Amino acid sequence: MSAREPDSITIEDVQAAQKRLAGMVVRTPLIRLNNGGTGELYLKLENLQPIRSFKVRGAGNAIAMLDAADLQTGVYTASAGNMAQGVAWNAARLGIRCTVVVPIGAPRTKLEAIHRLGAQTISLPYEEWWNVLVTHRYAPLEPAYFIHPVSDVAVMAGNGTIGLEILEDVPDVNAVLVPFGGGGLSCGIATAIRSIRPEVRVYGCEVDTAAPLAAAFAAGAPVQTSRTASFVDGIGSPAVLPEMWPPASRLLAGSLVVSLAEVAAAIRQLVEHAAIVAEGAGGAAVAAGLKGLAGPGRYVAVVSGGNIDPDVLSTILSGRVP
Repeated sequence: MSAREPDSITIEDVQAAQKRLAGMVVRTPLIRLNNGGTGELYLKLENLQPIRSFKVRGAGNAIAMLDAADLQTGVYTASAGNMAQGVAWNAARLGIRCTVVVPIGAPRTKLEAIHRLGAQTISLPYEEWWNVLVTHRYAPLEPAYFIHPVSDVAVMAGNGTIGLEILEDVPDVNAVLVPFGGGGLSCGIATAIRSIRPEVRVYGCEVDTAAPLAAAFAAGAPVQTSRTASFVDGIGSPAVLPEMWPPASRLLAGSLVVSLAEVAAAIRQLVEHAAIVAEGAGGAAVAAGLKGLAGPGRYVAVVSGGNIDPDVLSTILSGRVP
């Protein structure tokens, strides 16, 4: 497959992905959260996918588009956990080899899940792992096919199918709140939603310990920011990838930034009031909704995943911030 720039993604890419993924992924429920802040807050429950994360969509679409030669050499990705599981789950389904490059310190829960799915892992220091994302390659694993977790158009299009489902379930939505890790989820969803309903605002949601999108909007371009590792491990990076800034700046209404305490409170509320387990990234979008950062109206928060370490969840449920 020839590489395309992320900003070339179209609604047709997303619609084609929806056809490819039919019967492969779960059409997840969308429910209203009672006592959901200042407006009507709905939850898109991607934590109910087979791997408890939306990543199964993007990985599934990307792998479905590979030719026989690519499949024969196997696939690899760079991921702290959920994309790894998405690629590994789809690779196992097709019986092809899968390797995952992970940063040292990736959550134990996610590493165990990757290995259960039959994939191998290679651990690198965070800076070296980040460099794989920047350069789109890790030479020791070639000629296996690299599936970029963020800026691969096929991955973004698969993620964008969430947007089509949101519009079917809440056609009069005013804003959609999406965790922002690298932009593959938010820009995919925004492509679908804003192609059909251009007036709907789609926001990236971040934590204040690592908010490169907010910094990029403030500067008008990607800039290096400080990043403090936290229990919110699915989002937050040193900078917006240069190739993701054009679609992010074109499609997203801005960044909504919340604190770790607000994310923990949102995760606790989801368990106590809705029997929903969300990981930190999904909790960030819900926290932004509960805080009313998107303004009044009807909004959907994407609960992107539920792969949270049990000890972290226990700490949160006891009323503390991990």
